[in-house]
Amino acid sequence: MTGAAPQMSIRDLRSIDELIQLKAVEKEVWGMDDEDAIPLTLAVALKAAGNIFIGAFAQGTHDKIKPAEQKSGKEKPEKEHKERMVGFAFGFLGREHGQTTIHSHMLAVLDAYRHLDLGARLKWAQRERALAMGVHEITWTFDPLQSRNAHFNFAKLGALSETYKVDFYGPETSSVLHRNGTDRLWVRWLLDSRRVRDRIAGKSGRAETLDGLRLLAPLVRFDGKGKPVRAELAEALGRERVRIEIPGDILAVEKTDMGLAREWREATRWAFRESLKAGFFVAEYCRSMRGQQGPGAYLLQRGTVGELVGM
Repeated sequence: MTGAAPQMSIRDLRSIDELIQLKAVEKEVWGMDDEDAIPLTLAVALKAAGNIFIGAFAQGTHDKIKPAEQKSGKEKPEKEHKERMVGFAFGFLGREHGQTTIHSHMLAVLDAYRHLDLGARLKWAQRERALAMGVHEITWTFDPLQSRNAHFNFAKLGALSETYKVDFYGPETSSVLHRNGTDRLWVRWLLDSRRVRDRIAGKSGRAETLDGLRLLAPLVRFDGKGKPVRAELAEALGRERVRIEIPGDILAVEKTDMGLAREWREATRWAFRESLKAGFFVAEYCRSMRGQQGPGAYLLQRGTVGELVGM
């Protein structure tokens, strides 16, 4: 997208027409078939039951021409204000560890608008809605091999994870993004914790994370040919913190060498499951540890999410 940045608004969805727009954005971003997209009737019911549907809208104008004016061609057309949905966040009420939560099932932004930081704006709006409802935790899932999402979730938002789910949506779906399994990290966003408030204020722990990562031998690392290499498990898990490296762009790996992409899936699945089972949790992520091309690395530390944030 070129030129001046479009005027954007972030607001709750208001109509069935806007839920139809949501489905269109969903299908464009993920390339899903109808069977994997949110059914419209379900979306209508979820919205009516008080769940959170927030849209990002690009503001614009177009000509409004009345039939008589169109025929005569004498009068100038009026300008009509128009919004276009270019992103959304959708979350529904859940129940975990004895308390009500919001599970943020989907967040999507059209490719041409991703430079506008709409993902973060949608998440902050989602946080405001949840806190207004008396809910203090939002959860969601993401593919741990997706470096950009890992940076967004841990470094920018301050989420944490202590749960890894194998093939959460099954071996694959109709989306082109789900051809290498659908493993997911289940993340927790503790909305009024100091960690999250610091992220809102723009405070980053990147320098400390980098210092910590440089001193750690990785549980999974790159070899000289870009393949994953596993460390000796007992030695790695005998430490207080461990590191798991991932490719900087797994989608590019999938396009050029799906076999290699699957090696990364298997190696990181092993590393996350073994470390979480041994009492670690995912605390941070730092991309481009060795320059602009990656790899990035997760920092896991022994203990619980509650201990880190003072719960």
